[in-house]
Parts: sequence; structure tokens; C-alpha cells
Amino acid sequence: MDRMSSSMKQVSNPLPKVLSRRAGGGGPEAERESFERAQTVSINKAINAQEVAVKEKHARTCILGTHHEKGAQTFWSVVNRLPLSGNAVLCWKFCHVFHKLLRDGHSNVLKDSVRYKNELSDMSRMWGHLSEGYGQLCSIYLKLLRTKMEFHTKNPRFPGNLQMSDRQLDEAGENDVNNFFQLTVEMFDYLECELNLFQTVFSSLDMSRSVSVTAAGQCRLAPLIQVILDCSHLYDYTVKLLFKLHSCLPADTLQGHRDRFLEQFRKLKDLFYRSSNLQYFKRLIQIPQLPENPPNFLRASALSEHISPVVVIPAEASSPDSEPITDLVEMDTASQSLFDNKFDDIFGSAFSSDPFNFNSQNGMNKDDKDRLIEQLYGEIAALKEELENFKAESGRGAVQLRGRASELEAELAEQRHLKQQAQDESEFLRTELEELKKQREDTEKAQRSLTEIERRAQANEQRYSKLKEKYSELVQNHADLLRKNAEVTKQVTVARQAQGDVEREKKELEDSFQRVSEQAQRKSQEQAEVLDTLKRELAASRQELQVLQGTLESSTQAGAEQSARIASLEQERDSLSQAAERHGEEMAALRAELQQLRDTLSHEQESSKMELETLRIQLRDKESEERALQRRLAEEQFALLQGTAREAERMVQDALSHLEDPAHIGCTGSADCLLSRTLAASECVERLRDAHSKYLSDHAAVGSLLPCLALFAHLVSDTLLQGSATSHVAPMEPADRLLEMCKQCGSEAVSYLSALQDPGTVEGADCSPVMTCLGRISAIGEELRPRGLDVKQEELGDLVDKEMAATAAAIETAAARIEEMLSKARAGDTGVKLEVNERILGSCTGLMQAIHVLVLASKDLQREIVESGRGAASPKEFYAKNSRWTEGLISASKAVGWGATVMVDAADLVVQGKGTFEELMVCSREIAASTAQLVAASKVKADKDSVNLCKLQQASRGVNQATAGVVASTKAGKSQVEEKDSMDFSSMTLTQIKRQEMDSQVRVLELENQLQKERQKLGELRKKHYELAGVAEGWEEDAAD
Repeated sequence: MDRMSSSMKQVSNPLPKVLSRRAGGGGPEAERESFERAQTVSINKAINAQEVAVKEKHARTCILGTHHEKGAQTFWSVVNRLPLSGNAVLCWKFCHVFHKLLRDGHSNVLKDSVRYKNELSDMSRMWGHLSEGYGQLCSIYLKLLRTKMEFHTKNPRFPGNLQMSDRQLDEAGENDVNNFFQLTVEMFDYLECELNLFQTVFSSLDMSRSVSVTAAGQCRLAPLIQVILDCSHLYDYTVKLLFKLHSCLPADTLQGHRDRFLEQFRKLKDLFYRSSNLQYFKRLIQIPQLPENPPNFLRASALSEHISPVVVIPAEASSPDSEPITDLVEMDTASQSLFDNKFDDIFGSAFSSDPFNFNSQNGMNKDDKDRLIEQLYGEIAALKEELENFKAESGRGAVQLRGRASELEAELAEQRHLKQQAQDESEFLRTELEELKKQREDTEKAQRSLTEIERRAQANEQRYSKLKEKYSELVQNHADLLRKNAEVTKQVTVARQAQGDVEREKKELEDSFQRVSEQAQRKSQEQAEVLDTLKRELAASRQELQVLQGTLESSTQAGAEQSARIASLEQERDSLSQAAERHGEEMAALRAELQQLRDTLSHEQESSKMELETLRIQLRDKESEERALQRRLAEEQFALLQGTAREAERMVQDALSHLEDPAHIGCTGSADCLLSRTLAASECVERLRDAHSKYLSDHAAVGSLLPCLALFAHLVSDTLLQGSATSHVAPMEPADRLLEMCKQCGSEAVSYLSALQDPGTVEGADCSPVMTCLGRISAIGEELRPRGLDVKQEELGDLVDKEMAATAAAIETAAARIEEMLSKARAGDTGVKLEVNERILGSCTGLMQAIHVLVLASKDLQREIVESGRGAASPKEFYAKNSRWTEGLISASKAVGWGATVMVDAADLVVQGKGTFEELMVCSREIAASTAQLVAASKVKADKDSVNLCKLQQASRGVNQATAGVVASTKAGKSQVEEKDSMDFSSMTLTQIKRQEMDSQVRVLELENQLQKERQKLGELRKKHYELAGVAEGWEEDAAD
């Protein structure tokens, strides 16, 4: 009381001042200040550095603020003070709020924001340098906002929320196909930016977890609601514009539009499907589903099948933290409360609770005044509480009414769309019917005219073919006459004594030539007349074509008959509209039934929720116990995996250390053994990869991974040691590559086993590099493997018998062919030719007999070698044990059989006069060399005192003598034939002999050059043959050993 009295003493007339202050508190400046303070608080709460979604109540306050001040000056004045370039989460939430303002704020928000477009571009480039966190998201979102501002600046008819009717969409293009074309391209660019943000957000989330229920996940997913709203409208408008463009432009011109739409359709369909499955979106927005197949723009009737996607936001859950929508009157209440707070600050709380002291104005008791004031304050508080409740209730009612209005608008739009579809379909059917009738009539007329023209063209072609044949005949006769004239002229120069007769014949020929020329001229005139006739017929055909065109024009007048058809179609349209109205009434009845079912279902859900909650509590307890047990089991299994991988790593490290050990240098190995170890290791790696994949999908499958790890370490270590041993006997360059690849394989194996021991890298561990190294080691082993070992060793014995039998058969066949050729020569040839052929074929027969004896002796010696050297083993085992000797024997047998066959072919050609004697001599010498190889191969394993070896050597000498006989008989026959064909130069003149001498010298030089080249070629061939034979028989390995 003392403080109150002192306050009253300081203020002589408190009531007028208080009234004047309250009157001044409602002025424009105070209201503006209160508005800016409230907007600043809301903007700072909406845009902050916390990784949570923007609260809907703060964003809604910002939107209402733009409508209140009819612009976004306050928003930008607050945002410019925020560190958007220093905090990615802050920038991300700014983009979300700004997107909502562009969509739902005042129309002047775009005008106030265009000036900041360059700052947004710079910020987008700055955030684009960050590849982690929100950096890329902010960069792409800022690009989208810039694209949205540019689109609405170029197309001011489009509102920020993109909601337009079909009539407004047509007016936006101003009925100009060029404007529609450009507008479609801009919508494609707009939608592309939306889809890029969509995909980037999804790719930044770990979809294997329930990210939509976490605060961080909701922070990233919340802006996608605005993106879904934009995409649904852009997709709808793009489809309608493309149908409109296809009705005005050719399909080829719009191929790029169709390709781009198809790509965006697939992306948007996938993103809508993925979004609809997230729990976060299910309670905030009803996402539409696009059709299974994209619209067919080449078929105009497909527009009637298009259904505009409608995005529905449930009224009862517009945001996870939504609150009842308050009216703009709340701003006045906030201003009043702000004024009260200022009053308290100036006059004190006690004076604010009792602002008027009436002791100095009337004679009322102080206690009565206090009770009256308290009573008034109580009534005021009750009225305020009632007013707040009324406002909250009215807000909830407004929300429900808006939701109901949205549903009714969607149903109305759907009914209108169905009606429009029916109208468009009837119009399309009528148009299509008219076009089909016209096309059928045109096709029939064109077919008749085409048939007639083809018939005439065929007749003209036949006439032209006949004329062409006659003309060719005349040309041929003329050519014959010219040839005869040339022959006659030549006879005149040779035989002058018959000049008179020749002149008469020439005169007769000239007369006949003149007659033929005149006949040709007449034929040419007839041909010209025929061409003129064809031209006249072509002109007549053109006149008929013009008549057909006139008939076609007259047929268009028959379109008037279709008016009755149009009237009937309009009646059908009216009946369809009536049916649509009846359908609407049925839908209303069904909605009433649905409401009843919903009420019943809500009661049942309440009763089941209690039971479900109890079961959930029990389930949580059991799940917690199960998770604890699974955690312990997983730890023990991983510890076991770590121990096994550690031991395997030690084994591989030990093998790598042996590669550098000097004591290991003396170890050698074969390429075949290396290939077998590499193959086993590769198969083990495949099994290890499958077991690793199973372990990653199910950690309980560690039992199948551990044996594979042990076997993997053993086989890889064995492969490394075997590769090192093989490199010690290999040439320098392959040995270095093999040793380096073994070291690399060991390093990759150690890296893989180390990755299995770390819980953070066990999922990324990959054994593919080990597989690659094993493949390269196998390739090097194939290079080092002898070329002759392509046949399995167990098949060598059978192959020896087959080759020896094939050689004997080839020799018998050659002998039979020689006998047959000899009999033919005796029957058909005579004289010197018969003598030469008999001598040559006789010597060849002797050679075949000698080779036959040699092959039999080689078989006997081979059988003796096998019997004496195999011991208790079988012949196949003996051949496999002595594989190099066996392969040499096989090669020699093949060479003998091949040489016999080639020699018989050469002899056949010589007898027929088509071959040369040199070929026969070369073949006989080649047979001698092959038999020498066979003797050498058999002599390697034979005993020096063997009787069969003596027989083989004697048979070899017989083959050499028979070969010499073939060469001698061939040379003798050649010289005999050349003596018969000696040249006679007695009738040649000096000039002719000089000419022949020069030609001979040129021929000698050419032959000497060819001889030199052939000798070089022969040397290279022999060198290459020696190399291949050495590789096939393992000479290099023998030298290395």
C-alpha cells in the first residue's frame, strides 16, 4: 500500500495517462513493431541449426505474415542476418521455409525475392563443393528454388502452388503452338530439378533403417511434401500440353519431347512408389500412384484415359507437431499481451494488477474496491478463457470444413474429368469414323487407278523389251559386218593378186552395209514412233488421274450426311451425362454407408488398442532378451572368425617369407603342377566368396565360412610356393612376371584376411583381387607349359598305336594308288611319255615297299622296347612315364604317313602333265628325312645289340636307296622330256632373236631374284619348324634341367 501511494504521488493523474497509453498502443507503429517481433521469433524458431523438421505452426505464422504485410520484406530482413553459408542444416531449413512461402505465401513474395536470386546462386555453388552431409542437398535445393522463381517470372499466369484449371492452362499459352512448345520445355526443366532433389534426398538416406521415424530423417524428408505437390501438377500439365502439341505438330518433331517425358515418367513413378511406403508420409500426405504405362501421345483418344494425379493432405494431421489453426485475430491478442507486458515494465507489477486508485476521486471503501477489481479481473479471465476455447473450437471446425471442402473439390474434379472424358471420346469416335470412311474411299479409288497404271506400264515395258531386243540384234549384225570388213582388208594387204575379186566383194559388202544402215534407221524411226505413242499414253494417264482427283473432291461433299450421325452422338452424350449424375447419387449413398462402417470400426479399434498395448509390452521384453542373446552370440561368432582369419593370415605370411628365403631357391616345379594348384585355389576362392556373402546376409552362417578360410589359406600358400618353384626353371622374363604376380597374390590375400578381422571392414572385404591374381598366374603357367602336352598322358599309349596303324594304312593306300596310276598310264600313254611315267611310278612303288618294311621293323622294335622297359607296369603306363619319347615317336609316324600321301599326289599330277618333276623330288627327300626321324626316335630307347634295331637300320638304308631311285628316275624323265621339247630358232630373223635374247635375260634375272627370296623363305620356315618341334618335344625344359 505504501508503494501504491508513493506511485500515486509520482503520477498526479494516472487514469488519463493510462487511457492515452492504451490508445497509443493500438497505433500503426506499435502494431508494426509487434508484428515484426512476432515474425522474427517465428522465423528464428522455424529456421534453426537443430536437425529436426520445421514445425508447421512456425511456417504457418511466416506464411500468414506475408499475407498480412503483402510481401516478404520482413522475412528477408530476418533471413539476411542468419549465417546460411556457415551451417548446412540452417540453409536446408531456410530452403524449406522459402519453398513454402513461394507456394502458399502472398503473390508479392516472388517479386520481393527476385533481387536475391544471384545470392542464392552463389550459395548453391558454394555448397556444391561439399560432397557429404547436407552440402549437396542444399546446392540442389537452391538450384530448384532459382528455377522455380525463373519459371514463375517468365510465366506470371502460373500461381506459386501451380493450381490452374484447363481453361487457364490454355490461356497461358495464348493459343500459340510456339508458346506451348516453349512452355513444355520449361516445365521439363522445372520437373527435372524437382526429381534431382527427390533422388538426392533418397540416396543420402540409409533405407535399410527406419529413417522416417528419426528426427534427422524427418528433417531431410519434410521438404519432399512440397516437391510432391509441385510434381503432381507439373506431370498433369505436361501430359495435357503434349497431347495438345501432338494435335498440331508432326510426331517426328516431338520425338525429343516424348523421350524426355518417358524418362521423367519412370523416375517420378519410382519415387512416388518409394515415398508412399515410408511411414513418415503415410500420416501426412496421400501420394497418388501413376499409371502402369505412360500415355500414348500418338493416339489422340488416350487423353480421355488420363487421370490427373490428386495429392490429398489429411486435415487432421497436416504435420507431426501440428496445432489447431488460429485466426488472424490472435495477432491482436498478442499485441494486447505485449502492451500489458510493456505496462508492467513501466509502472510495476503491483500497479499493473491494480492500475486505478479511486481513493482520491470518491468516498468508496478500499476493501470494496479491491473486491470489485478482483471480481472484474476474474470475469475478464473467465471471458478470455472462454474466448480462447471458442477460438480453438472454431479453428478445429475450420480445419475439418477445409478438409471436407478439399474432398468435395477432388470428387467434383473427378466427375468433371469423367464427363470431359466421355465428351472427348465421343468427339474422337466421330472424327475417327469420318477419317476411316474417307480413307477407305480414297484407298479404293487409288487402288483402282494404281492397278490400271501398273497394267499400262507393264504393257509399255513389254514393248520396250521387244524394241530393245531388235536393236541389240541390229547392233550385233553391224558388229559382225565390221569384223568381216576388217578380215577382208587384211586379206587385201596379204594377197594383192586377188585384188579385183576383193574389190568386188568389198563393194558387195558396202552395199549390204548400206542396206543394213538403212534398215537400222527405219528401226530407229519405228522406235521413236513407239516412244511418242508411250508419251501420249502417259498424258492420257495424267488426265485420268486429274479426273480421279475431281471425283475425290466431290466425295468430300458427302460429309453432310454425317450431320445426323453427329446429332445422335450428342444425344448419347446427354444420356452419358445423366448416367454420370445417377452415379453421383449412388456415390452419396455409398459414402453414408461408409461413414457408418467407420464409426463401428472406430469403436472396435479402441477396444483392440488396449489389448494390443499389453501384448506390445510383453513383446518388447522378449525382444530385449532375444537381442541380448543374439548380441552375445554375434560377438562370440565374430571372435571365432577373427581367430581363424588371423591364423590364415599367418600361414600366407609364412609362404610369402619363403619366397625370399635363399634356401628355397633350389626348389623347382613344373607348370602342370602349378596349374593344378591354381585351379584348386580358384575353386576355393569361389566357395569362399559364396560363404562370405551368406555370412553378410546371415551372421549365423559363420560355420560355413571358417572351413573355407582354412582351406583358402592352405591352397593360396601352396600356390605361392609352387609358383616360386616354377619360376626357378622358367626363362627370365616369365619367371620375373610369375614371381611378382605370386607376391601380389599373397599381398591381396593378406589384405582380405586383415579386412575380415575388423568389424568395420568385414562387409567391404572382397576376394576378387585374389581371384584376378590367380587367373594371371594361371595364364603365365599356360605360357610355360610345353605345347606338346595337350594330350592326356593316359591316352598316349592308344595314340601311338593309332598313329602307327594310320601310317601303315596310308602307305598301303599310296601303294594301291600308284598301281592304279601305272595301269592307267599303260592304257592311255605311248612312246616317251609312257616310258617316263612307267619309270617314275615304278621307283615310287619301290619306295612305298621300302617304307612299309621300315614301318613293320619300327613296330617290332617298339614292341621290344616296351616289353623290356616297362617291368610290371602296363604299356600305357610305360608310354605315360616316357611321354617325351612317345610324343617324338608319334610325330615321326605322322610325318612318314603325310609324306607318303603328298608324294602320291605329286606323282599323280606329274603323270597327268599338270605337276612338276621338282615337286616329286622334294616329296621323296621329305619322306627320307621323316623315316630318319622315325629311326632316331626308335633308336633312343633300343638296346645296341638288338636284332630288331639292325633290321630297322637296314630298312632305313633301303628307304634311302629307294628315295635315290625316285630322284634319279625323275631327273632322267625330266631330261628326256626337255630334249623332246627343244626349241627351233632356224626360222627367226636377227631382230626376233635379239628380242628373244633380251626377254630371256629379263626372265633369268626374275628367276634369280625369286630363287633368292625362296631360299630366304625356306630358311625362315626351317627355323620356325625347329622352334615348334623343340617346344612340342620339351627341348627347352630338358636344357633347363
